[in-house]
Amino acid sequence: MLTIARLFGKSPFAPLQSHMEKVSACIYKLKEVFDAVYDGNQDEIEKLVPILSKLEHEADLTKNDIRNHLPKSLFLPIDRSQILGILSLQDSIADTAEDIGNLLIIKPIEMMDSLKDEFKALFDKNIEAFEDVHKITKEMEQLLEASFGGIEAEKVKIMVDKTSYKEYEADLLKHHLMKAFINQSDHLSPPSFYLWTRLIEEIATISHLCEKLAIKIRMILDLK
Repeated sequence: MLTIARLFGKSPFAPLQSHMEKVSACIYKLKEVFDAVYDGNQDEIEKLVPILSKLEHEADLTKNDIRNHLPKSLFLPIDRSQILGILSLQDSIADTAEDIGNLLIIKPIEMMDSLKDEFKALFDKNIEAFEDVHKITKEMEQLLEASFGGIEAEKVKIMVDKTSYKEYEADLLKHHLMKAFINQSDHLSPPSFYLWTRLIEEIATISHLCEKLAIKIRMILDLK
């Protein structure tokens, strides 16, 4: 298995892509958690969330390894600060996935049948935004080979615009769901109300971070 140091010798983007795969594992474990949420299977949620936390910890270890081995004196095709900025945003996505999982085991919350479809639509749209930005990070090697220009750069710019639009759609879904939830929440206890609102906000954070990450990569192209 290649160490992070050896990956840097190959490309400054290889370590970032290695970290993004760890982040992806967190997001897809979160999808499994929500399958259990929709089924009302709290035992499965309790089993999956610790696995999600372990995956987030592995992403943290990779992040720290990258920071420790990031060259300071060698010439890189992009600034060191830009690499760290991308890494930080990727890490925030993994952190958010873990935060969402932890909310679901603080206190069991019952899915409101009247809002299930809207809730699922919000979650799925945020996952779509992540899948889009994951694809963008996979294009970094091709961008480097193309000197951050030409057809490859235009392709990535289109992908960034697509991710931004997904974030816009997710934001609309969040506001619609929050309004519907507030109108139907009179029977909820204060702790349940708090957990529901936090859950909706945290899920929406995924697409927000994905848009920021996509734009960060787009800014690199604009500076070249």
